[in-house]
Amino acid sequence: MDRDTLARYEALARIIKALAHPTRLFLVDELSRGERCVCALTAMVGADISTVSRHLAVLKNMGIVEDDKRGLQVYYRLKIPCVMNFFSCCDVVMKLRAEEQLTLVR
Repeated sequence: MDRDTLARYEALARIIKALAHPTRLFLVDELSRGERCVCALTAMVGADISTVSRHLAVLKNMGIVEDDKRGLQVYYRLKIPCVMNFFSCCDVVMKLRAEEQLTLVR
């Protein structure tokens, strides 16, 4: 593998790593439905605001979400909606794996 190819795959791995946490996946899924303030997301996740903010910062640093500060509140929205295609692909993989497991017990 040449240096440019390696750099591309390393960049892809960083994006996938940013998504590789249940809370961050939840946040992305929730933001796919529309903009939310951190306070609402914190209530949905059931964690403290600093934890949710750290998760959002990881997603923001990778360019997946963006924020908008309004007074004392910070609102987040999905910057790259195509990330939901990844969710759809993962759903297909999970379904196929479940079907394969079912055939083993029949």
